[in-house]
Amino acid sequence: MRLGPDGRRRVTLIGTFAAAVILAIMPFPVWAEPFRPDWVGLVLIYWCLAVPERVSVGTGWLMGFIQDILYGSLLGSNALAKSLTAFLAVRLHLQLRMFPRWQQAVSVLGLLVVNQLLVLWIRGAIGQAPETFSYWTPSIVGALLWPWLFVILRDLRRRGGIA
Repeated sequence: MRLGPDGRRRVTLIGTFAAAVILAIMPFPVWAEPFRPDWVGLVLIYWCLAVPERVSVGTGWLMGFIQDILYGSLLGSNALAKSLTAFLAVRLHLQLRMFPRWQQAVSVLGLLVVNQLLVLWIRGAIGQAPETFSYWTPSIVGALLWPWLFVILRDLRRRGGIA
């Protein structure tokens, strides 16, 4: 069975999001758990920068909703946060694309922190706010991984024929 160009594009997009979800729920050693980056957020930001006409707020909401279900968190908290992250990434995509990788990484750090701030605010409103600094490490690790993740996803995008 051969996929046409549109089929290959869909498989590439869905495959990268599926890989991000798998990485997000895959078991980690207890000591490494605080350092798990927000894989779904990173992949969402990449696709919002690369193809904002295809991946946008709706995709962010769907991926956040999937995270809410998988994590058992308050339904809609991650969906709202990912929607805002996608909105900001799409809104700023022209500027962010022009930055060198290290400046993109700093911008991605900002987007990931906004995502976590919104989730923290919601969790605090229902009395579940974390009490340790380790809550913020996924954003820092995600920003450090951004240059390599960008190169990997760019290569997949080119091989998948997504313009």
